[in-house]
Amino acid sequence: MAAHHGTGDTRAPGPSAPDEHHGTRNRVARSILDHGPSTAAELAQRLELTQAAVRRHLDALVADGVVEPREKRVYGSRGRGRPARAFALTDYGRSAFDQAYDQLAVDALHWIEQAAGGGEKGQAAVAAFARARVAAQAERYRAELERAAPEDRARVLAEALSRDGYAATARGAPASSGEQLCQHHCPVAHAAERFPQLCEAETEVFSRLLGTHVQRLATIAHGDGVCTTFIPGSAPAAAPKTSETTAATASASTAGRNPA
Repeated sequence: MAAHHGTGDTRAPGPSAPDEHHGTRNRVARSILDHGPSTAAELAQRLELTQAAVRRHLDALVADGVVEPREKRVYGSRGRGRPARAFALTDYGRSAFDQAYDQLAVDALHWIEQAAGGGEKGQAAVAAFARARVAAQAERYRAELERAAPEDRARVLAEALSRDGYAATARGAPASSGEQLCQHHCPVAHAAERFPQLCEAETEVFSRLLGTHVQRLATIAHGDGVCTTFIPGSAPAAAPKTSETTAATASASTAGRNPA
């Protein structure tokens, strides 16, 4: 993903400077994608750049509509001075990372739907594909979840998802004893907008892995900034196997859409 204009970093200009500027700018955007909303100081530390250079790239990314500034959320007491600004990807910025294979995924799912006869049969075929797709992913996560203490499972799942590019975090849910699993990136967001079975299958897998009912509160596919899943605070002592028999425990009715 390349921005179209803007100033570069602190390196001396030369024949390759424009390419270097775009490359560094893409690294800034990719770091936000992987880690969620970030301050200039956090980005500078991750990318080993000066804060001044990072701010110039952020200014260019904001001008291009790739990122947007937000007030960084502070938990606990806030110190003196202005709160740090965090920069998050916009929908446009996020889509730039996905567009290479979005249409191929949508076309493939549409073919599956039509090959199965369309209508309810076609939707069922897409759902079966979605479950099969996430089953292998869930199997890779299961051993980690089974070794984790119940109170650590949401965090362990978030770390596993982040390794697969979902930029996930787990945090306490406001005014609740539960937690929120937040995915700041969804590699299949555009396909899921057309085929909600992808979100539903993922929610079923979360329920099986965590051993408890979960509820999808928001999805990137439906216009929200983050995919958010609520996880109740009381989880059983052992995470169950990822068998299809427990799929009904997921909140499938709201898995791919926002609750009313």
